[in-house]
Amino acid sequence: MERITWDEYFMAQSHLLALRSTCTRLAVGATIVRDKRIIAGGYNGSIAGGAHCIDEGCYVIDNHCVRTIHAEMNAIIQCAKFGVPTEGAEIYVTHFPCLHCCKAIIQSGIRAVYYATDYKNHPYALELFQQADLIVKHVPFNKEILSLL
Repeated sequence: MERITWDEYFMAQSHLLALRSTCTRLAVGATIVRDKRIIAGGYNGSIAGGAHCIDEGCYVIDNHCVRTIHAEMNAIIQCAKFGVPTEGAEIYVTHFPCLHCCKAIIQSGIRAVYYATDYKNHPYALELFQQADLIVKHVPFNKEILSLL
């Protein structure tokens, strides 16, 4: 049996995390990696102890669910909460990051973004990633990888 690549491995982790999402509009997962080691993971969901979209519906303002914290933010916040530096790390995300997450990724010192699915790729996010000299790479995810077990 041939081993999966590192990109496939970390992207699979992000897709598993997305299965924990509590937003009914879009399930997203994110995995932060440094030196080929997972340092944090996140999915889009409500604040700890708060109402979830799956229980009470999405709280939509200007066509955005404001009840949820995005997967990328949850992973970055997890690092901050537990004192794990993100400088020089990489993030694997199931979907292209929104503009707000793009800025948080840049500010956190993450140096590379790998995403599986194009999703409202904002031109300004791409511009900011380029200005910050981040690696941005589309890494399509083959769900059949998970069936190799």
